Amino acid sequence: MTQLNEALLGILACPNCRSSLVVDYEASELVCAKPECGLAYPVRDSIPILLVDEARAPGHRRVEVPSDASADDETHVVARDEDE
Repeated sequence: MTQLNEALLGILACPNCRSSLVVDYEASELVCAKPECGLAYPVRDSIPILLVDEARAPGHRRVEVPSDASADDETHVVARDEDE
């Protein structure tokens, strides 16, 4: 993930709880700084996707679903870390 604009980061907030967001460059995510929330929002092509429905919950990892997967396969988009 490329660097995100610092001015942009200064005005972004978690859509779920309105807390500040922290950049996780390794995971290409913006993570809510409030521990009670902790949602991680994906950053795709340097664009933060700040939709709660797209966020990864704490303790889960995002699993890429192939674009040719059927709609039934999309139920497996997120997996718990302890399932590894």
